[in-house]
Amino acid sequence: MLFLRRCHSLTRFGPLNTQRYQVAPAAASCAVRLRSSGSDDQRSYQHARSPGWTHGLAGLLAGTGAVLAYCLHQHKAEQIDTTKVESTEKAPLPVFSQAEVTKHRSLEDGVWVTYKDSVYDITEFVSMHPGGDKILLAAGGALEPFWALYAVHNQEHVLEILSEYKVGELSAEDQKKLQAVKSSDPYASDPERHPVLRINNLKPFNAEPPPEILSDSYITPSAFFFKRNHLPVPQVDPASYQLHVEGIPGGVLTLSLEDLKTQFPKHTVTATLQCAGNRRSEMNSVKQVKGLNWGIAAISNATWSGAKLRDVLLAAGYGPDVAQWAHHVQFEGLDKDVTGTTYGASIPLNKAVSEEGDVLLAYEMNGEELPADHGFPVRVVVPGTVGARNVKWLGRIIVSKDESSSHWQQNDYKGFSPGTDWDTVDFKSAPAIQELPVQSAVTTPADGAVIDRSAGEVTVKGYAWSGGGREVVRVDVSLDGGKTWQVAQLRANDKGQPPEPPRPPGRAWAWKLWELTAPLPPDAQELEIVCKAVDNSYNMQPDTVPPIWNLRGVLSNAWHRVKVTIKEDKEEE
Repeated sequence: MLFLRRCHSLTRFGPLNTQRYQVAPAAASCAVRLRSSGSDDQRSYQHARSPGWTHGLAGLLAGTGAVLAYCLHQHKAEQIDTTKVESTEKAPLPVFSQAEVTKHRSLEDGVWVTYKDSVYDITEFVSMHPGGDKILLAAGGALEPFWALYAVHNQEHVLEILSEYKVGELSAEDQKKLQAVKSSDPYASDPERHPVLRINNLKPFNAEPPPEILSDSYITPSAFFFKRNHLPVPQVDPASYQLHVEGIPGGVLTLSLEDLKTQFPKHTVTATLQCAGNRRSEMNSVKQVKGLNWGIAAISNATWSGAKLRDVLLAAGYGPDVAQWAHHVQFEGLDKDVTGTTYGASIPLNKAVSEEGDVLLAYEMNGEELPADHGFPVRVVVPGTVGARNVKWLGRIIVSKDESSSHWQQNDYKGFSPGTDWDTVDFKSAPAIQELPVQSAVTTPADGAVIDRSAGEVTVKGYAWSGGGREVVRVDVSLDGGKTWQVAQLRANDKGQPPEPPRPPGRAWAWKLWELTAPLPPDAQELEIVCKAVDNSYNMQPDTVPPIWNLRGVLSNAWHRVKVTIKEDKEEE
């Protein structure tokens, strides 16, 4: 519950940022005291009245549930005689580029956000945010993806509150998402990305969201979905796009984007994608490996829609007898390197043609057309299979007796013994990764976090998933490094929303989010929080990293561990 406290002076919340441009005379505002009497889900907008005062509504901002305490008051005794004030024209607002907005990501530099074509300075609200520093996740970027994650913002009075903090307009160039293209830089036409993403590599672009975002939403908004690119993002004209399906000598089926949308039934599947290198940083802490230093967030969950690969293959003439001569389905992307080599991968034929395989040629993600970073206009979605086989910007499908000959199928994304090094590795000795092993991780609290003893309890959140359509049936959580365990509560939906329909056995493609609230151990000064997941085949995560370490740092799925410190209550003075 939020309580509003009157104030007797006309002032904004704290000193004005010197970089802020004032749009209108300072609104009469009142200081706010925030007190919480329940969980975040129980916080609501309050409307209070007292003689001569009108209190507005407290709202949420910055996509992370930030509370905007807002009071407009008019006291008749203090009311300004507007007849004595000469009207003046408002000066035009300054225009900012997205690059300039992105510089304002801290309290020192100011906290700026954009919404549609406008720029807002919300620095003054950061200190009042009940969610703490989480508000800063939106700093320097757009509010829209956060508001998609936290639908409570989609209310008219929240926009009214936000308008008080407008400082300028976003440049027309950035509104249209246009960039100056330098022919010498193949990455110059890559799309813009939200600054909240933690970049592992800029060119090609690879980044993951802050982990706490993952457990906030069962469906990961496209802007926050981890980005894994191997080559520059191709610019594809949807009107001239063509997909070629081949394999039978002399027979090629060519489909346009419109053909895929109109000639085949549209299917929708909720599926989690995970990079083979997710949690590679934990292997690096044991011994250096080669590969991007991914944390725990190279995994995301989305709803995909498109034509079934099975239907397209049948239309191309690949009937039940195809298994007599073919064993693989290869995919080639439209992304290519300077030599013209395209990204490629393949999956087993039985996965591609199975009714239960649910492989899609997806043209929608979370109910909208695929974003450029995620394969516009068409990508393959292979549920339950490592992200590397989910080829984006799909250009060719080849039915073949052989696997893809691409580097990423033959000489990468394979697992080896801890004793194998780069002098002894033989990539032909190991199969290409397809289904991934059972996985889980703690998304909050973060490693190194501090918990107040006065809270009395700790809430632990995370995700869990298993490849091959195997359903996660249990997540065990320990607060003492694995000595004792408690069972977390699983969910397959967003809070307040109906759960996803149960999937048939072997087709549980989406993750489970989990949560556990437990009392703080009375004598503990530090907690080592550990989680481990169990799937319906009773596969379990290994307890430590060293036995599964490998030179490429893939398949990292040991128990996830975070350490937090318990802060003792301060003695009253």
